[in-house]
Amino acid sequence: MIRVIVVDDHPVVCAGLARLIAAEDDLEVLATALDGEKAIELDRTLRPDVTLMDLSMHPVDGVEATRRIMAQRPDAHVLVLAATADPPHVLAAIDAGALGFLLKDSDPTAIGDGIRAAARGESPLDPRLASTLVRDRHSRRAGVKLTDREAEVLALAAQGMLNKQIARTLGIGEKTVKAHLGRVYERLGVTNRADAVAWALDSDLVQTATSTPS
Repeated sequence: MIRVIVVDDHPVVCAGLARLIAAEDDLEVLATALDGEKAIELDRTLRPDVTLMDLSMHPVDGVEATRRIMAQRPDAHVLVLAATADPPHVLAAIDAGALGFLLKDSDPTAIGDGIRAAARGESPLDPRLASTLVRDRHSRRAGVKLTDREAEVLALAAQGMLNKQIARTLGIGEKTVKAHLGRVYERLGVTNRADAVAWALDSDLVQTATSTPS
């Protein structure tokens, strides 16, 4: 039996989801929560197999609740069920630790299957979200404009330099290097150095930088 907590700040929606899930022979609803704070508490005490998480809640939204659940229980399985496929919200939820992302207008069968997949540690993603995320990421990266200094920092990072080496090469502080990289991540829509470097390697940025004598 897969044990589930349902989180949604609309009582009617929350109750409806709970009834839908409980009707499945292999799914059990342990509890429901109408806000993120309660969801965090229930996860700590009940340790469900899957937490079905809404995003738009107050005062603690689904992204923050997911982040705090994962911090207190790294092996938790959070599956987001949201009303819209807004790319920044999807990426924020995934970055917070959510395993997957479904839409509320999904077929009931898809929601049940998504819960089962999440319980197995898989990452269910609504097909409509997949295409939206790909288009969003492509458009964001295609239109990226870095400042000259940001481009210099990223190019040196792509050459394998550590922050300390970049700082020495450019004659700036290591904290300044970190700040520039943080802005680069934001512009590219990535969350780590590896993804930023991958973007740089696919662009003319590194080709130009590596052809310049050190």
